[in-house]
Amino acid sequence: MRDVSIIGIGQTPVGEHWDRSLRHLAYDAVAAAMQDAGVQRADALYVGNMLSGEISGQSHLGPLIADFAGLRGIEAVKIEGACGSGAAAVRMGYLAVASGLQDIAICAGVEKMTDDVGNRLTGGLAQAADADYEVIHGISFVALNALLMRRYLYEYKVRHEDFAGFSINAHANAVGNPNAMFRRPITAEAFKKAAMVADPINLLDSSPMADGAAAVILCPTERAGEFTNNAVRIAASAMATDSLSIHDRYDPLWLQAAQDSAQRAYRQAGVGPDDIHLFELHDAFTIMAAMSLEASGFAERGKGWQLAVNGDIRPGGRLPVCTMGGLKARGHPVGATGVYQIVEAAQQLRGEAGDCQIPNARLAMAQNIGGSGSTIVTHILEGR
Repeated sequence: MRDVSIIGIGQTPVGEHWDRSLRHLAYDAVAAAMQDAGVQRADALYVGNMLSGEISGQSHLGPLIADFAGLRGIEAVKIEGACGSGAAAVRMGYLAVASGLQDIAICAGVEKMTDDVGNRLTGGLAQAADADYEVIHGISFVALNALLMRRYLYEYKVRHEDFAGFSINAHANAVGNPNAMFRRPITAEAFKKAAMVADPINLLDSSPMADGAAAVILCPTERAGEFTNNAVRIAASAMATDSLSIHDRYDPLWLQAAQDSAQRAYRQAGVGPDDIHLFELHDAFTIMAAMSLEASGFAERGKGWQLAVNGDIRPGGRLPVCTMGGLKARGHPVGATGVYQIVEAAQQLRGEAGDCQIPNARLAMAQNIGGSGSTIVTHILEGR
């Protein structure tokens, strides 16, 4: 297997893009990444997306975007892993290049959600859950996470307001990210008073629905110098799964797929949790942030929330988290989120994160979660 590096990155601002279609958003990100890498052609295109068929009435995104980006004829396919689709697409590109089957791979994520914010979108997101045993009862995706959070609060005797630090940190970091959807800070008081969505999850526990696209260009590390002096090496790429339905898990309060993918990534990179300089975690809901920290080895079981309370996740803390706003404040265009995480981690390692820059960052981890923890992809990136 060959070493693989990121030689180009691109992204669109996250928001409500009424004037841009799915293909236009994808093109904007892909073209920016190709320009950044200085490449005009690629061998393959892997597109992470979850909802294009349900919301935009458009499946078959691989050839659609390849053609629109001037890449007609190359291998191109859509990758779907629910909210983990973006990182799954990067992993497919990584495997293609590492195996030697491809030399230049484009990995993109695109989602256009705000064209429908009613029943179709809620129903589409629910497809990440078990249709026969969860969705059939009318439960929404946020309600599944609410059940997890309610059980967590009960088991570990935690107060809901103890999760406020995750959202406060995300919004504070997003202020410095020009591509973030919500570039304004929030307070603990605002978090406490936020409207309830699905008890105990309130509006400020939750990431927003959004449109956006992001892309990375991959090539063998041995060739990265042909394109850039600021390549970011993919030190590890790992994916794991758990049961689709929460009730089938051995322990509903433990993200087994996060633990498995993180441990595989640590072994591949030859590092441990204490070596990671920043962590782009999947804070679709604050409960997922806490559980991800625990399963990935950054906190003891039932104590992930303490990192938020203690300020450990802030830019100057022990483990900076969601350094450019995360899903909560940058926004969560579901199929694109995993690629945004990797693009933002690469910006940090390239020293190009602007006001969000974490000093002396050399090793970053990004973890993308599909469903309520059934597909989890972990990448570790290394800068120069």
